[in-house]
Amino acid sequence: MTDSLFQTTVRKPLAEELRPARLSDVIGQDHLLAPTAPLGRMVQAKRLSSFVLWGPPGVGKTTIARLIARETGYEFIQLSAVSTGIVDLRKAIAAAADLRAISGRSTAVFIDELHRFSRPVQDAMLPAIEDGTFVLIGATTENPSFSLVSALLSRAKVLTLNRLDTPALSQVLARAERLIGRALPLDAAARDVLVDMADGDARYMLGICEDLLTLDEKEQLDPAALAAFALRRAPLYDKGQEEHYNLLSCFHKSLRGSDADAALYWAARMTNGGEDPAVLFRRLACAASEDVGMADPQALVQVLTAWQAFERIGWPEGRLFLAQAINYVATAPKSNASYLAFGRATDLARRTGSLPPPKHILNAPTALMKEHGYGAGYRYDHDQPDAFSGQEFFPDEIAAGPREPLYRPNERGFERDVRKRLAFWQARRSRGETDDR
Repeated sequence: MTDSLFQTTVRKPLAEELRPARLSDVIGQDHLLAPTAPLGRMVQAKRLSSFVLWGPPGVGKTTIARLIARETGYEFIQLSAVSTGIVDLRKAIAAAADLRAISGRSTAVFIDELHRFSRPVQDAMLPAIEDGTFVLIGATTENPSFSLVSALLSRAKVLTLNRLDTPALSQVLARAERLIGRALPLDAAARDVLVDMADGDARYMLGICEDLLTLDEKEQLDPAALAAFALRRAPLYDKGQEEHYNLLSCFHKSLRGSDADAALYWAARMTNGGEDPAVLFRRLACAASEDVGMADPQALVQVLTAWQAFERIGWPEGRLFLAQAINYVATAPKSNASYLAFGRATDLARRTGSLPPPKHILNAPTALMKEHGYGAGYRYDHDQPDAFSGQEFFPDEIAAGPREPLYRPNERGFERDVRKRLAFWQARRSRGETDDR
């Protein structure tokens, strides 16, 4: 709208116009803002301590920071770690120090994308936070445990913001329509799809709403027309950061828990986010050994075969091989006996040190070694009944004590047969049944 030849009124983005003016207007974060919640208590006391807001995009981190400072009477300085360096940070610290010296007022420095600051820049903030020159309000979408220095984490509480669920986004949508003064050109089903497309991000949803205002009021979009009009929000997935490891953990635990449907779902989430399927095949190979193991030795064969087929065929047809491998590992009988056995063996080796092996199982390629008893008394198992000699293979110091089995197969799948074999051989050992009987 133009007021004169030289003056133009530019309408703010809808997300900015709809930004809450009071903390009580913030949606979906009552666990932090309620009177008895951490931020609610700070507001009531009119005294802030440093904190970091951790949560996905579009859930109100910047809004909460601004309102907290306003309602507690703190001076507010906003910086972004994307475009701010050590020089800007020092200016903010100096301004906060001057304000406190002149008027006694406290300053809250809000740093968006805090995880983008290098370790030296994060360290540079510590003295000013420590002596109360300013209160830090940080905002990050990445796990502070990985992205922030430990000294900073010890001085600032980490407060987790909720992803906005369907009721919260529906409430934001209703507020937008009240502000606009009319309903969006969507039928009921399309409204539900719009909320779903936002994937918890109110700012993204309001951006679509703004685009919808360009349509004729009489036009009504159904879900298919809305999908054609607006792109679905890209899934929250960073292949190199915490979400990668979170979803990979969900995938592996679903395989271990024999839930093929859940494993397929997490695999789809990861591939939709751009993950390399080879990452999933590597995890499948680990699960096939760690969680299936000898209960079904074919599991590892199936995974490696599917992996090879995928490498030859590629995507998208290769998803068939990925799905088959997922279903095989998820539905296979489970045993972690091999995994646990190696852990016990590692512990035994660590405790017993460098014990010499028994000489009878050592090769004797030289005359000197034969003179020292290398290989003396070794019995070739294939020449014995049942291909079992019953001789000792542990160092003498371990063999002298009671034999505790390291590999303890269970009664599931193929391990049931393995368990019977081990019991048969152990009984022969216990009775001293060797080729000398």
